[in-house]
Amino acid sequence: MENHEKLGRFSSCRGVAFEIKPHADLFAIPSAPIINSNSRSIRSSWLPWGSFSRVAHHASSELSLHRSVSRTSSHFCDVDEDEDDDEDAQTLADIEEGHELADHEKVAAAEVSAFPPPPLPRKEASSSSRLSVILLDQGLFTVYKRLFVVCLVLNVIGVVLAATDEFSYARNRPALFSIANIFALVLCRSEAFLRIVFWAAVKVLGRWWVPLRVKTATTSFLQCLGGVHSGCGVSSVAWLVYALVLTLKDRENTSPEIVAVASAILGLLCFSCLAAFPLIRHLHHNVFERTHRFAGWTALALVWVFVILTISFDPMTKSYVSDDFWSRLTKTQEFWFTVGITVLIITPWLTVRRVPVRISSPSGHASIIKFDGGVKAGILGRISPSPFSEWHAFGIISDDKKEHMMLAGAVGDFTKSLVANPPTHLWVRQVHFAGLPYLTNMYGKVLLVATGSGICVFLSFLLQPCKADVCLLWVTKGVEQNFGREIKEWMSGHPAEKVIVHDTAVLGRPNVSEMTVETAKKFGAEVVIVTSNPQGSKDVVNACKASGIAAFGPIWDS
Repeated sequence: MENHEKLGRFSSCRGVAFEIKPHADLFAIPSAPIINSNSRSIRSSWLPWGSFSRVAHHASSELSLHRSVSRTSSHFCDVDEDEDDDEDAQTLADIEEGHELADHEKVAAAEVSAFPPPPLPRKEASSSSRLSVILLDQGLFTVYKRLFVVCLVLNVIGVVLAATDEFSYARNRPALFSIANIFALVLCRSEAFLRIVFWAAVKVLGRWWVPLRVKTATTSFLQCLGGVHSGCGVSSVAWLVYALVLTLKDRENTSPEIVAVASAILGLLCFSCLAAFPLIRHLHHNVFERTHRFAGWTALALVWVFVILTISFDPMTKSYVSDDFWSRLTKTQEFWFTVGITVLIITPWLTVRRVPVRISSPSGHASIIKFDGGVKAGILGRISPSPFSEWHAFGIISDDKKEHMMLAGAVGDFTKSLVANPPTHLWVRQVHFAGLPYLTNMYGKVLLVATGSGICVFLSFLLQPCKADVCLLWVTKGVEQNFGREIKEWMSGHPAEKVIVHDTAVLGRPNVSEMTVETAKKFGAEVVIVTSNPQGSKDVVNACKASGIAAFGPIWDS
């Protein structure tokens, strides 16, 4: 397939993007693909056509009648990843979108695969570049970008005022403003803190008399807090640069150790900002994740060194003094901001445990991971085979009683290993975090829309009492075949107008956007929350907004 027809790959720190491993819909489950045995031994290549099995799939799609309304495509950019993962990902997308090949189409594909594959043209340079798609796909004036700009502009104004002697407090303590920005960016990513914020939002705003506009504005803000995180990250660099400039101009009143430590912190902050740049984060997510973790920890340790050195250094004697050190230390704002940063970073690691799990694979292309203990609806969790290397986030299904479970599509090395060699124990963070679906109870009537395994995080609203009046629309293929009997039974026994399952294997592939708008109007939904692949989510959200219906879906930095 051409790059622009590939399944979208993306990652997310929060919200309803369910797995850190890049993939457009992380839980759609495929049927086993039929591949010509003669082509099985051929290795996947980096050439445009990949392996012969990919050519068979592409050729058969040319022979068959397309029911597709829109192709699945990257939400941000097309990426040349490992071809084996691409084949699995495409099968998952076929099940989600409902255009998996019929048996006669597969036979035709096998016949076509016997001929040498013609080279497919590469994507033209005139098409949107990866970077432009990442930055512009959701628009220039999204809430995320607005929050980023507001945070950055306010801090830049502060730096300018300090540099022009209009803000003497900041001019005398620029390092404090850098540390304060670091505290703010860590706070915006603290899952324990945000769990409290989401709970409070539902409690306070989840009342009938609160205007819908206030609720939707709050939802947008909470979903896009990553903009504050990013804005404060860049701002902390700006303030530290300013602090170093002032320090170097007044070298006789400081020590070389303080300058060296501050320079090291600046280097680590810049490195983290570069690794978090959308294009790098998208193409090299493991680099981003590990850089943020280990560079962040190192920077925090150096911040402590910096605070201690600056408090104990006496410019008059040009030496470090210990007299009354603790009293002076506890009276500084830098100290308390650093304490806050440390607590926020350490807290989730104090809840990390290695727990027993029960793993089954109903289709061979996905795993159901079961844990002890009930969980509230709309909650997500993280699991890991090695806590210091990688964490994977998934939606949680639970009746809030004795157990909860996650559904993981076998699309990456970790999730494939869950199917091939299921472990008996996994590392978990016992403090689960709230995502966009958690805000469902803030509204009166909500339409939940899912394709494929996007149903995962919504199932809990059927299994436990829900304050909101919920209607569920699920577009998928082969419920029992691909998701197992247990999930099929959970979807059964509900009023037909409240739980709508569109099985594309029987009913064909619908226009999900039109179907969503029609269902929302019929149900009288105040808001629509959708979980699909990136392009599908975008189409549904845009269609709802065009019809005057508030709608939310996952964003790239949810």
